[in-house]
Amino acid sequence: MAIKTCILLLLSTIALFTSCNGQTPNQAGNTEEQAVKGETVTTLSSNIMVVYQDKKNNYWFGSWQDGVYRYDGHSIVHFTTADGLPANRIEEIKEDKQGNIYFTTSEGICQYNGKLFLPLKETMIAGNTWQLRPDDLWFKNCRYEGYVYRYDGRELHQLKLPPSEPGEEQMRKYPNNPSPYGVYCIYKDSKGNIWFGTAVSGACRYNGKTFDWILEQDVTEFHNGPSNGVRSIAEDKDGHFWFNTNYRYSIYGTTTTVGSKFYNRIKSIGNLDGSNNNGMSEYLSIVKDNDNNLWIATYKAGVWKYDGAKITHYPIQVNSKDITVFCIYQDNTGALWLGTHDNCALKFNGKTFEKWN
Repeated sequence: MAIKTCILLLLSTIALFTSCNGQTPNQAGNTEEQAVKGETVTTLSSNIMVVYQDKKNNYWFGSWQDGVYRYDGHSIVHFTTADGLPANRIEEIKEDKQGNIYFTTSEGICQYNGKLFLPLKETMIAGNTWQLRPDDLWFKNCRYEGYVYRYDGRELHQLKLPPSEPGEEQMRKYPNNPSPYGVYCIYKDSKGNIWFGTAVSGACRYNGKTFDWILEQDVTEFHNGPSNGVRSIAEDKDGHFWFNTNYRYSIYGTTTTVGSKFYNRIKSIGNLDGSNNNGMSEYLSIVKDNDNNLWIATYKAGVWKYDGAKITHYPIQVNSKDITVFCIYQDNTGALWLGTHDNCALKFNGKTFEKWN
């Protein structure tokens, strides 16, 4: 009887370790389950808001309301909540050093390990868990305004952005408005600092020790009404940082400042089309290509390339009609892609952006 009991305990222990193999503690799901297959389709959803190419050269297209699509060079596979996504609205797509793919959705973050979508559970730890480590991933928090996530490979730390004096005043003046600290974008610069673009409160840099805000009037939107916010950040070849504004900012190190500021505001290219229409100064997405050109995607006015001296306009049209754009992305080969609100994904052919599939 004692021998049988020991055998049963041994088998139970083996089963326990087998079921946990390959999982981090805060992930749900069983990695021994059969891999999800998704649905093979011939086209993408009309609303593509995120484009990403992973290390294996698979393309991922995140939809605003229809889940995510993977293109491996041969076929398109569609994944939704039926396959394990927390929600079908995709906000971000990122990848870790091991090749796991992460999706920020409107209802949380999940990891795709090549077989399954595993939700990441938020870690609530008392005390300060703000750290700056090279391999950590940073995510927006779509459910709690003013918070972000840092994922260290095991724990998903929910972190609150520090307050700024103008941000706190905004909350006092307009208590019924959304938080001015809502994060629209996250960017890692060439020195490893993390930047947060917010809905109202401008841009915040975290250097591992301090939080530094850029609160210039052309970056912030402290008023009672809708705001475009800082939706994309890019660092150019000279180390200047670009926001959706008429100015760029020369960022200095943690010990060098300009007066009481850590940056110097430099007059930039102004409105892209040369007009005085302030609407042209705001954009939704910006990338730097392999030739150090900046590509700026606006909502309704197409895409603009800035080579440091000249601005070139690329109207974005389908069937000779202007369309709205959400994001611009450069893939592993240097090719440029657009995600659009109603016209799937577009790819640059060297002269114009054309519909991909």
